Amino acid sequence: MRKEKIVVIQDEGRDKGKAFLLTEMPASKAEKWAMRALLAVARSGVEIPVELVNGGMQALAIIGIRALTSLSFADAEPLLDEAMECVQFIPDHRNQPGVYRKLIEDDIEEVTTRIQLKREVIDLHLGFSITGNPSIQTSGTPVMASSNTSTSPAASAPLSRQARRR
Repeated sequence: MRKEKIVVIQDEGRDKGKAFLLTEMPASKAEKWAMRALLAVARSGVEIPVELVNGGMQALAIIGIRALTSLSFADAEPLLDEAMECVQFIPDHRNQPGVYRKLIEDDIEEVTTRIQLKREVIDLHLGFSITGNPSIQTSGTPVMASSNTSTSPAASAPLSRQARRR
């Protein structure tokens, strides 16, 4: 079962209180995503030890996620867009936490929310928080990990298979 995490936005602004379900990519997709990221980092001039070239997400963790900041926008854009495919919107997380859908343009109104969600997606895939928060878990249970997230009983409960199909 792929890892999941629910993020409830706490920052002031138009997205405050909105909830999002983040779901880990399937292994095959994550492997390709990581390989493309590693190759783009290598093209940007960062040296990647030969033994890490086929290391996928683990290699990204080892070389450091900061290496991704050396990418050109042309290389980074498709990777960032693909990361957002892991994010779904929970329209009524207090009353119907198991009901979610693909994002539409108006679900996220703040640039900072998009940046936070991308960071959370990468945290989820690497298995630890790149934001320095030690509370991230790697179970299949949704967790709250960022200082900009909050936990409620409904938000931290595992989603049932029935709820996931909605």
